[in-house]
Amino acid sequence: MASSSCSSNSSWTSKQNKLFEKALAKYDSETQDRWQMVAKDVGKSPEEVKRHYDILVRDIKSIENGQVPFPYKSSGRNV
Repeated sequence: MASSSCSSNSSWTSKQNKLFEKALAKYDSETQDRWQMVAKDVGKSPEEVKRHYDILVRDIKSIENGQVPFPYKSSGRNV
């Protein structure tokens, strides 16, 4: 959902998204110059990775608030 929400003219590949996820785990919110470090790992500008993160947070909040429909029906069984 983040890619469709992004108003930036920059697109994110699946490889960049995976690098982004790993970089977020590597550089937590206490990391000095976090967005610069994430940007370096991903190959984007600090502004682009911060914007991508903000969109991700917004999307997660929408999901948690029930504003995004569940993508499939549950069979009622735990698999």
